[in-house]
Amino acid sequence: MRVFVTGATGFVGAAVVRELLGAGHAVVGLARSEAGAAALRAAGAAVHHGTLEDLDSLRRGAADSDGVIHTAFNHDFSKFAANCEQDRVAIGALGEALRGSARPLLVTTGLLGLAPGRVALESDAAHVVSAQVPRASEQAALALADQGVRASVVRLPPSVHGAGDHGFVPMLIDLARDKGRSAWIGDGANRWPAVHRFDAARVYRLALERGARGERYHAVAEEGVAFREIAEVIGRRLQVPVAGVPVQAAAAHFAWFTMFAGLDAPASSVWTREVLGWVPGEGRLLADVDSERYFA
Repeated sequence: MRVFVTGATGFVGAAVVRELLGAGHAVVGLARSEAGAAALRAAGAAVHHGTLEDLDSLRRGAADSDGVIHTAFNHDFSKFAANCEQDRVAIGALGEALRGSARPLLVTTGLLGLAPGRVALESDAAHVVSAQVPRASEQAALALADQGVRASVVRLPPSVHGAGDHGFVPMLIDLARDKGRSAWIGDGANRWPAVHRFDAARVYRLALERGARGERYHAVAEEGVAFREIAEVIGRRLQVPVAGVPVQAAAAHFAWFTMFAGLDAPASSVWTREVLGWVPGEGRLLADVDSERYFA
């Protein structure tokens, strides 16, 4: 297949490009800069110049493909609501170019907060979009599926780890450096699911090749890693004290990250493994974080 990939030079997107090329697909990656274009060419992919704001460019990229994988998202939390709206509109543009065909569209979303108090399943519906939770990636994709587009969703856990990680765990490391201690909230038993970026990339490829319209896939290798265990690895590596903070004092330590630090969000991938034949094979989160590349 000729696959159009947005976010193709990002942490997850670059792994998806690598996986697709390794499986014999041709890849066309969206690039907004010459540096990004050069990285794509070096990886063996073709280049489609454009941005998420350039909807005509997105439509052309999708129209010229046999399928689309959308991993791009602006993670600048200072304008999160605007970025969520940009993402929703971009997904709509990609879907327009695929309407009336059987060509797949895979859209990326997250797992945090999906099923408070229990293990999240692929059958669980997405959150209700609101001012507090404005991201509508999944809702936009499934709306397209209702219109006949072969759209489906890949849900990612809060920790997608591996070389080049710049997500939540590196944020916790920076916070521990700044505060001089590594902390958790309460007893730290709340859990984050996790997956290595290369294992996640295989979910995208398998869903592209074997997936069905309107489905939700969980790229989850570990159902739940206790937040306390992550903090303990960080503290040992940085040689700073490790300790829990009471719920009332959490905001003083974690600031805007408090909500994420306190979430208990275990998630299953049993159904995804069964229908796609996916078997994670990369390292586990704690072993990966307990390495020099996270602390260099």
